Parts: sequence; structure tokens; C-alpha cells
Amino acid sequence: MTDELSVRLTASREAYRALRPRIEAREAADPWPLATSFGTEPEASWGMREVLAHVQEMLPYWLGEYERVQTGDGAAPVPFGRVATDTLRTGVLERDRTLPLRELFARIDSGIGRWLQRLQEAGADWSDEVPRPGVHPRLGEMTPPAIAERFVVSHLEEHDTQLRELLEPG
Repeated sequence: MTDELSVRLTASREAYRALRPRIEAREAADPWPLATSFGTEPEASWGMREVLAHVQEMLPYWLGEYERVQTGDGAAPVPFGRVATDTLRTGVLERDRTLPLRELFARIDSGIGRWLQRLQEAGADWSDEVPRPGVHPRLGEMTPPAIAERFVVSHLEEHDTQLRELLEPG
């Protein structure tokens, strides 16, 4: 499983690298306004900057949560994660959406790099005899491989699609 996730993560890294010049060119020609409502309410709408701020924030966040679960003793599921309404999550998004695009992309690239390194090390972790489940407040019990797949790899792919849709002319 680590090989599959690494391949998908590498593809995501390349996809974000390829999006960068398109997003920077679009921003230079016609800057995206900051979203006025970017929480979880029905009228919320994320623009380019909110998506990028979230992606750069979620990579180190989920790495920490993954490590929290991975280092558990397996005796009981380790509580981990957050839900969309987490105020710290939206606070960081509000703060970081004003960072320069070059910084947002540098943080995304670095975060993906850290995950790739961790996945290389994970093969031995994941083959341990002792399962190390975590328990998410909404999704329940999850193993470290499931955490990496759902909250990082699939999540990056979803936001790549979202960014591409935002780039398409309306």
C-alpha cells in the first residue's frame, strides 16, 4: 500500500507544481478576491487562496495526527483528527490565505515531500503485528494507512480537481 500511496502522492506533487505557473499568471492578470464566507456554512465558498491555504495547512496537521496514532501502543484506539468546523483550522486558513502564492506553493511542496519521506519509512511500521488504530471524531476507527490515504492522498487529489475547476473560465 505504501507504494501505491507514494505514486499517487508523487503525482499530486507534480500536479501542484504544474498548476503553480497557471495560478500565478491568473493572479497577476486578475487577482482572486478573498472569500467573504469560507467556513462550513451552506453559503461558504472557497476561492483559490482559501484552497491553497488549506492545502498547505492540512499537510503538516495530518502528519502530526498520523504520528500520534502510529506511535500508539495498540492497546486502545488513539483519538486523532478534527472536523470541518474546527476553529483553529479556519483561523489558520483565514491568516494564511493572504500569504504570497510562492510561499503557499513552497509549503505545499515541502509538506508533500515530508509525507513522501514518511511513507518510505512506513512500510516497516505498517507490517507490524500490532495494529495501531486511531479513532476520528466523525469517521470512527482508522488505521495509519487509512489515515494517510483519506486525509492526505485523496484529499490532495480532491483539491487539485477543485483548483483546476477554479481556473476554468466561468
